[in-house]
Amino acid sequence: MSSYPVSRPRRLRASENIRRLVRETQVTQDDLIQPLFVHAHETSPIPSMPGVFRFSVDNLLKEVEELIRLGVPGIILFGIPDTKDEIGSEAWNVDGIVPTALRRLKTTFSDQILLVADVCLCEYTSHGHCGALRDGCVDNDATLPLLTRISLAYAEAGADIIAPSDMMDGRIGAIRKALDTNGFSSRILMSYAIKHASAFYGPFREAADSAPQFGDRKSYQMDSSNSREAMKEAELDLQEGADILMVKPALPNLDLIYQARQSCHLPIAAYNVSGEYSMIKAAVANGWLDEEKTVTETLIAIKRAGADIILTYHAKDYLTWMNR
Repeated sequence: MSSYPVSRPRRLRASENIRRLVRETQVTQDDLIQPLFVHAHETSPIPSMPGVFRFSVDNLLKEVEELIRLGVPGIILFGIPDTKDEIGSEAWNVDGIVPTALRRLKTTFSDQILLVADVCLCEYTSHGHCGALRDGCVDNDATLPLLTRISLAYAEAGADIIAPSDMMDGRIGAIRKALDTNGFSSRILMSYAIKHASAFYGPFREAADSAPQFGDRKSYQMDSSNSREAMKEAELDLQEGADILMVKPALPNLDLIYQARQSCHLPIAAYNVSGEYSMIKAAVANGWLDEEKTVTETLIAIKRAGADIILTYHAKDYLTWMNR
């Protein structure tokens, strides 16, 4: 008998009941935010993201009603406007697509679901960049007042959480000050603190019609090679008044989710982005992967790395499976 191991971990894997009893990480409805696209007029499918749609406001309300039934605690909204210009002024139009959708959602559902509003200019600028241009480059400081105008418009319309995704230096401090001095000090700031210039955003750019018309976003979104810089970005946003810090994209950055969780006591969010979603959908369509098992394993990995909140296009499907 001395040749047998003293410790036998397989005892705790012998049946589903014992595996359930000792399971360390579980993803529940309380962990998830569903991203949604709202269009000025029409509802249409997004070819590169099977199962995801651009919703008209009326159909958005129907979708959110279903998400509430499934137990989703929050949604994040991305708007596709009617018109674009050099500075993205439609983004802060009080009658624009996102403020209109927020007012309808708040009136219809009150506090049944958290309303998160992404703050960025890329969907609204004619050039597709995330800020105002000067001499062909994004002007950081000229962009900050525009971002504060968007944030105030969204807060006024009913957003519970403002989520700046632009990666301009100082934008969290500028937005926090604007919210606090205009009567919105209770609004939560969820900062895209660690956001890489990633190839995984491709399907999103189709969905939101937000691809840059020239160049790329590497001068403001982060280099994915840098982890120390990522922690610096997170620390700066914490100091400027962020309430939640986000890492994006999630799967290539599980190490950064872990590092952020270890170094910071704020809630950590992770965005399981469009390309990650579309890869699984493509493999499932080809019969290469089991969708439910793959999605479940993916979400568990993100939470195990340290994420408290997961933004994922899989949220609706995942909770449908859970509620069977």
